[in-house]
Amino acid sequence: MTWQRHAEAGRDQRLALYRTMLTIRLTEEQLLRAHQRGLIPGACHTYIGQEAVAAGVCAHLDRADTVFSTHRGHGHALAKGLPPRALIAELLGRATGCSGGRGGSMHLFAPEIGLLGTSGIVGPCILQAAGAAYAAKVLGDGRVAVAFFGDGAANNGAFHEGLNMAGIWTLPVVFVCENNLYATEVPLQYAAANPDIAARAAAYNMPGIAVDGNDALAVWQAAGDAVRRARAGAGPTLIECRTYRTRPHAEGMGDYTYRTREEVDAWRARCPLHALRRRLLADHSATEDELAALEQNLRQETVAALQAAMHDPDPEPADALRHVYDEAPPPATPTVLAGARETTFIRATLEALSGEMERNPAIFVLGEGIGVRGGNFATTTGLFAKYGGVRLCDTPICERGFVGLACGAAMAGARPVVDFMFADFILDSVGEIINQIAKMHYMSRGRLQMPVLLRGCVGIGHSAATHHSGLYAALYAHFPGLRVVMPSTPYDAKGLFLRALRCHDPVLFLEHRELIGFKGPVPEVDYEIEFGRAAVVREGRDVTVVALAMMVHHARQACTALAAEGIEVELIDPRTVLPLDTDTVLASLRKTGRLLIVDEDFAPCSVASELAAVVAEQGFDDLDAPIRRLHGAFAPTPYSPPLEAALVPNADRIAHAVRKLLEE
Repeated sequence: MTWQRHAEAGRDQRLALYRTMLTIRLTEEQLLRAHQRGLIPGACHTYIGQEAVAAGVCAHLDRADTVFSTHRGHGHALAKGLPPRALIAELLGRATGCSGGRGGSMHLFAPEIGLLGTSGIVGPCILQAAGAAYAAKVLGDGRVAVAFFGDGAANNGAFHEGLNMAGIWTLPVVFVCENNLYATEVPLQYAAANPDIAARAAAYNMPGIAVDGNDALAVWQAAGDAVRRARAGAGPTLIECRTYRTRPHAEGMGDYTYRTREEVDAWRARCPLHALRRRLLADHSATEDELAALEQNLRQETVAALQAAMHDPDPEPADALRHVYDEAPPPATPTVLAGARETTFIRATLEALSGEMERNPAIFVLGEGIGVRGGNFATTTGLFAKYGGVRLCDTPICERGFVGLACGAAMAGARPVVDFMFADFILDSVGEIINQIAKMHYMSRGRLQMPVLLRGCVGIGHSAATHHSGLYAALYAHFPGLRVVMPSTPYDAKGLFLRALRCHDPVLFLEHRELIGFKGPVPEVDYEIEFGRAAVVREGRDVTVVALAMMVHHARQACTALAAEGIEVELIDPRTVLPLDTDTVLASLRKTGRLLIVDEDFAPCSVASELAAVVAEQGFDDLDAPIRRLHGAFAPTPYSPPLEAALVPNADRIAHAVRKLLEE
């Protein structure tokens, strides 16, 4: 599609732009007064000086179109339709704020009007907007996504990865860079080898337009072209709006160590609000009296908004613990017997994924080589032929990028499955997982669900050395908002994978590399296994052994050897690390009095450490001997099989540890 110019703004549109800009300016002035009076307990990042950008872009968006923003997002929120009182109340920390007092200045959520969030981290909004645009493509709902970000984000990896993905997949997204010349206090001229941000669009095969960001009509014109282009299926656009913030980075910060008063004063003289007012008078769109009346009415409204917000209630302290996870009760999960049919671990998950993709058109899969090829470990074999390239999306090697995209897609109503091959690669995207995906449901006060399934192989045993053998379950289990699953059998893999595909929380599904070809009985019917419900693999009376993933199989071998000696071990497989079923372990301990935890991972800050601490606290009176742990060595994973084998517990070491425990 060729680039075509949008029609010029008529009188009503020009007045509407002015009204939006004036609402932003007057609301920000009320926030300045509130900050000066000590009413705002945290940061206050005002948008003064940049009002033309938010007004000009959002004028073209429908309520259903989605907006993603950065820490300086007040103007975008108001331009998208957020009432001033909801913004002011949020910064005052009130229950009536748009995020219920959870976000303050930098974390604004109003999904009911398409404001899917602002972020205190620079860059994720670019990836999330690309994700919402991908969701629009999957769902076919015609929505357009917009990312607002500053010049600092244009030097972040998220900019490259987000624009590249949007370009190769022709996504309906508009990237709006508000170039205000400084990233906090670092000048763009210093931070960028190429400070011409619009020119960078050519590298991603999309139009790049530079406009005067203080000219509301110029912004409106460029944004109209870009939104229309996106909505028509012609792909993304990068708009660089060259503007300036005339207040400090955040209220209360020093402002003249990195820029001069003369520079700020010169930009104040170019105020976008005053410039549009002069044009309205010059072209007879309005009279002085009409504009004065509008200004008086809006000023009264924003003053009243502050007064009302000051009297709004604080959030209830108990609310601080709500919406960490989806609060809908999980479905009942009747036990389904395994039966006689056998299949592999990977075939079991493939069966679950294929069936659920057929039932739920919102599911799509992202990953390297998961399309026609069917995945490095045959995780998606045959699905490309059934569901096509949009729902089986081969990605560039940009883990941070496509995980951030998955976050935005989930926010916009899709259900992404991210296939990492090896979970070591997840580490490139850990910020998107922990700062965005894990927190989104909570920060949006439960209004945004986050059904992202992240899968990858873990564990030692295939001479893959240190970058393809990590476990990482304990790392992710530290963070609220995530579910961490690590099954040991094909039966558990299918049931837990199906639960992960149907739940509304983000799930890390970690598959031990040595088990993916392991065969076992798996029912043909659908069934789910509840998170946080351990399996009693073997009943016994003498000692309780808890093991995870591959260690379950080593422990079973040890149990057979020990049974020949008259030692009966009760073997428990937690199956999920977060939540961790400590109740089943404590119940077993009441029978046996002894506990050994076998964990392939390192000992410090491990899953075994957490379980041992809980048992020591809640089951101390049932212990007849100290809790013992058997871990992998605290070292990176080497390549050579003898070196590799020296690191991890095996059946002989487990049996030896049980015997020693029974001697105590």
